[in-house]
Amino acid sequence: MKVLLVGGSGYVGSHLARFLIAQGHQVTVASRRGEGPVAGVRYVVADAARGEGLDEAAAGQEALIYLVGIIRERGDQTFRQAHVEGVRHSLRAAQRAGLRRFVHMSALGASRGTGIRYFETKAEGEELVQSSGLDWTILRPSLIFGQGDEFFGKILRGLVAAPLPFIPLIGDGSFVFRPIWVGDVAAAFAQALERSSTAYRSYNLVGPKEYTLRELLLLVRDTLGSKKPLLSIPLALMDRLVPLISPLPFSPITLDQYRQLKRGNTADPIHMRQAFSLEERPLEVELPSLLGVRHRVGA
Repeated sequence: MKVLLVGGSGYVGSHLARFLIAQGHQVTVASRRGEGPVAGVRYVVADAARGEGLDEAAAGQEALIYLVGIIRERGDQTFRQAHVEGVRHSLRAAQRAGLRRFVHMSALGASRGTGIRYFETKAEGEELVQSSGLDWTILRPSLIFGQGDEFFGKILRGLVAAPLPFIPLIGDGSFVFRPIWVGDVAAAFAQALERSSTAYRSYNLVGPKEYTLRELLLLVRDTLGSKKPLLSIPLALMDRLVPLISPLPFSPITLDQYRQLKRGNTADPIHMRQAFSLEERPLEVELPSLLGVRHRVGA
């Protein structure tokens, strides 16, 4: 199948492109840079937020997968541009190209009325997809772990490795998450393309196990070989501090991200398991490699 990945040069897109190539698909990736790391992929320049270059990229394609997403707004990269306007322009390009199959990456927790702009704009993007008249499937992954991820490889690693005698923990760290391996996410997207039974449906993508934020920090700490204790930062203090530091360019967390953390991110995998055949690789298997830890022989 000829597949266009819009926003496919990033973390998830690169993993998905490799998976699709290995499955025998012809892959075109459209991004603002027009380049990427995966051999066998055709890279083209397009700006989904502005609607530029999408018609040319979609010509001759059989399916479009929309992957553009940001977790933090920077400069002219806003949630609305990435999660709403980019979706709108990509749907129009698909319609003009006569392309029927559209698979959309949303996010677990996407919903109106949350007060979290990330989730609000993701929900608005979903509504555009559902009303497009195309043969759509929406996938909503939880936290995604794997080589190159932001949350485990950078944020949690950074908290553990910071030059402090302790590891800061938000509140009691009881917020629950169900992270999923990037390889399982790629497999779900590929299978959605191939299985007509997934059309006009939305699926939550989660891993095999739930963890609290506290448990995730301890996993990262132990994998890195640190002995530092966790220190709970009271929510009352965080609730006052985060809004003050959030606008600063060097802030380690935004108000939107803080609100997401307090909500947790988990779901029942029953519908995912009925629709897709996934490995469901555990976090513990991938954590050493994504953190760059090499186990010595005999250790």
